[in-house]
Amino acid sequence: MYEWFISLRYLRAKHKHGFISLISLISVAGITVGVIALIVVLAVYSGFTDGLRDQILGVNSHLIIQRFGGSIPEYNNVREQILTVKDVTGATPYLYAQTLVSSAHGGNGVVLRGIDPMTAENVVGLSRQMISGTINQLDQESDARIPTIILGKVLASDLRVGVGDKVRLISPSGPLTPMGVIPKIKTCLISGLFETGMYEYDATLAYMSLVNVQNFLGEGDIAHGIEVTVKESALDNADKVGADVIKRLGANYLAKDWMSMNRNLFAAFKLEKIGMFICLTLIILVAALNIISALIMVVMEKSRDIAILKSMGATSASIMRIFFLQGAVIAGTGTTLGVLGGLGLCELLSRYKFIELPSNVYPMTTLPIKVLPMDVTIIAVASIVITLLATLYPSWKASQVQPAEVLS
Repeated sequence: MYEWFISLRYLRAKHKHGFISLISLISVAGITVGVIALIVVLAVYSGFTDGLRDQILGVNSHLIIQRFGGSIPEYNNVREQILTVKDVTGATPYLYAQTLVSSAHGGNGVVLRGIDPMTAENVVGLSRQMISGTINQLDQESDARIPTIILGKVLASDLRVGVGDKVRLISPSGPLTPMGVIPKIKTCLISGLFETGMYEYDATLAYMSLVNVQNFLGEGDIAHGIEVTVKESALDNADKVGADVIKRLGANYLAKDWMSMNRNLFAAFKLEKIGMFICLTLIILVAALNIISALIMVVMEKSRDIAILKSMGATSASIMRIFFLQGAVIAGTGTTLGVLGGLGLCELLSRYKFIELPSNVYPMTTLPIKVLPMDVTIIAVASIVITLLATLYPSWKASQVQPAEVLS
């Protein structure tokens, strides 16, 4: 097609006004920078979302099964039924209680979490987060004189205690006496420390065996619920697995999946990602406006050439295609360079991790990067579509040149 030949010739040719070539280069650079910025920023957002999800799932399970009206007395039978559901990989009972923990150096409010060490290891992920000791060191016998407890790293630091030290658990819901409610106090031995990377968890969580929490609370052999994990392939469909579990257990139970329990957080991330995409797309839009101005000036400069082509038999559609293809080359070049540059920069940031983040603010220590093919595809398509739309008006303007007016 001669349109391709002429459009490429116009791109390579030296214009009478070098300013036009400069604008074309600025347009390519603008598209390139815009695409690079979009790819890197969205990769960081995706990395943060995935990192936060992993941190949350490292402490919490994929599903929580609870019973309407309170606790679950026959929790072992319920657990066995849950394990028969498709895509379920683990289940363990739990107890929660709001308590106080104190040492000789101070005290703090904590969420006391009772777990069954035998079944919790592959469900709550605590074993992967232990920095000292193991969850198997939690006492599983109800007659232990001094039960063991596992604290978060930040909580232990605040209390200035470590493995082998003793702390006191204080529950405000004690027995009622003529003198009022007497708090329950239990001395515990620290058998381990864990670190999730999330300050809120490391500063407010404590683990004990299920049987010792039952004794401490005086509630008998019950569980507040069952924590459940699902296959990795079913992680995004945890709500459907939860529905299958409820069908198996009956209408007296309810299921909460990890997405619904953190819906607001992930919705905020998604909204910010969309907003950032729109803002950074403006960089590409500015480059597209430069393309419009560059092509219009080329049309003005080449109006005599256009008139000659028309007089030789070129149609208006052919003239329009010439300038449309010229803009398409600029769009394709800028987008390609941008995609290559963005992927290269993401690989550099991901491999060398030279941007560190404060651990007390963010749930990860280095800048997280995760490139999603769909994001890159959307960015590339959006870049090309915006720049091609910008070439329509100059191309149409070129097709309207009248040979008789220009050559007269």
